[in-house]
Amino acid sequence: MFKISKKISKSLGRVGILATPHDEILTPAFVTVGTKATVKSLAPEQVVGAGSQVVLANTYHLYLEPGEKIIKESGGLHKFMNWPGPTMTDSGGFQAFSLGVAYGNNLSKFIGAKSPRQEEIDEAYDEEKEKKAKITEDGVEFRSIIDGSSHFFTPEKSMQIQNDLGADIIFAFDECTSPHAPKEYLEKASARTHRWAERCLIENCKLKIENSKPQALFGIVQGGRYEDLRKESAKVIGNMDFGGFGVGGSFVKEDMATAVKWVNEILPQEKPRHLLGVGEPVDLILGVENGCDTFDCVAPTRMARNGSLYTKLGKINIMNAKFKNLFEPIDEGCGCYTCQNYTSAYVSHLFRSKEMLAATLASIHNLYFLNNLMSQIRESILNDTFFEFKENFLRNYKN
Repeated sequence: MFKISKKISKSLGRVGILATPHDEILTPAFVTVGTKATVKSLAPEQVVGAGSQVVLANTYHLYLEPGEKIIKESGGLHKFMNWPGPTMTDSGGFQAFSLGVAYGNNLSKFIGAKSPRQEEIDEAYDEEKEKKAKITEDGVEFRSIIDGSSHFFTPEKSMQIQNDLGADIIFAFDECTSPHAPKEYLEKASARTHRWAERCLIENCKLKIENSKPQALFGIVQGGRYEDLRKESAKVIGNMDFGGFGVGGSFVKEDMATAVKWVNEILPQEKPRHLLGVGEPVDLILGVENGCDTFDCVAPTRMARNGSLYTKLGKINIMNAKFKNLFEPIDEGCGCYTCQNYTSAYVSHLFRSKEMLAATLASIHNLYFLNNLMSQIRESILNDTFFEFKENFLRNYKN
């Protein structure tokens, strides 16, 4: 399934080929997020044109709408969304966090410069406070974001839904935790994730026998921002019979690469590793260096729809006044469809005029930028110039 072609000297990073039933993924690779079986504002042909190899869809959202049975009846996720390449589906575990303690609070997966106040954290963990997701040993009770109806996800249910969706790579049901959670809670959540992982493996084995679908199941490492919990989770999950591994949960933003290294020094070297929810250019470079093979994040398309665009010198806001009459590409030398055919002034005009084409052209550019960055990283590893490439990129990229 996964073949390592070359490793970075004195580091955990590597280049590889991840085989799936719908073509190979050349790693390291960025996974484009198409939450509801669509990459917002883009047709599948445009996603391919931006260099994307693989798309990830959201199990929870597709379960609610249109329902996994409809997608199964259509012939599976690939046929339903007309995507020719490999697909992934997450487990719904992140929604346990985003609709639970994070719902209506200033909490994210990362601790950074804008961390919430202690009283905000205490309020988020108040057991009496109304939340749209509640966690028990059996699973997670969700309130639908569409109509408020109640739904219950177990590890088995997540496997069943993902089997119906028919993605090439699926993830075990886990509990994604807040980086602000007390260590005692993180210990309990991590142990619960391990128990759920065993249940996912058992259910997935049953489904494979019944349906003969060649899906690869990845286990997820948790443990928050604590080294001992991360390493313990890596040992437990790494010893289970998964086809690959996801590194999930929460990090201290500035120390993300260190936390990833803790995990990847322990996980089986011969299996692929996916870093969940990380997609900033600098984080991608550091993630590859520390042993991750694939990455997913909604950031490039979400930012694009708000006019925030990547360039080799850092992010820009295309609606700033200086771009109104700048008749040059967004990023000089960029090979994307947008930069090859349109000027910064035109894209700026589209945003100011609230034209739908703005989101399309901006999303193409941001996806191409990250996909091209991963290709450059891959080439630098193959050419034994990774550290020179990293130094040059970080010297120029300012935010």
